[in-house]
Amino acid sequence: MAKYIGPKVRLSRRVGIPLTPKAVKVMDRKPFRPGLHKSTKTKLSTYGQQLAEVQKVKYAYNITRRQLKRYFEEAQRRKGNTVDNLFKLLESRLDVVLLRAGFVPTIYAAQQLVSHGHVMVNGKKVNIRSFRVKVGDEIALTEKGSKIPVVEESLKTLAPAKYLEVDKSRFTCKLIKEITREDVPLDCQANQVVEFLAR
Repeated sequence: MAKYIGPKVRLSRRVGIPLTPKAVKVMDRKPFRPGLHKSTKTKLSTYGQQLAEVQKVKYAYNITRRQLKRYFEEAQRRKGNTVDNLFKLLESRLDVVLLRAGFVPTIYAAQQLVSHGHVMVNGKKVNIRSFRVKVGDEIALTEKGSKIPVVEESLKTLAPAKYLEVDKSRFTCKLIKEITREDVPLDCQANQVVEFLAR
């Protein structure tokens, strides 16, 4: 299935999580699904609830279900808790690290920044959004990338994740420790996601 390219606010209201800063404001005023009257309630089956949680994860990271399935299969092969492994893999994506560092306001902007060649890892240019960042890796924006208006605006309200060390003046960040499920700001029922993917 192709990635969603429609209105992000409408998608945010549909899945129940804000995907952009604008969606946060709109969802405060309209905390219900689009196209339905706010008083309308629909009861989901177990399958429906699990699917809804999977969609939250899929759209929060802007990946396809096939990609998510591959991450899940790798998480299963690793030692330890599958839920923790899954989110560790998702959060270590280069585009997600840029988002968590506060260089960009949305996952979409982060992916575009990487795809356009504005990001370097350990001094080498990387244009693969799913590139896996390891502890100790230093991510830096190129000179051109640091002058992009959306980046300059994001740095004014910089609030990096606690597992990242950010140097605002040099436009760099470093992964200083392993990512845990508790570090992930995404509000979802992770166990239901795993149960659905395990089918």
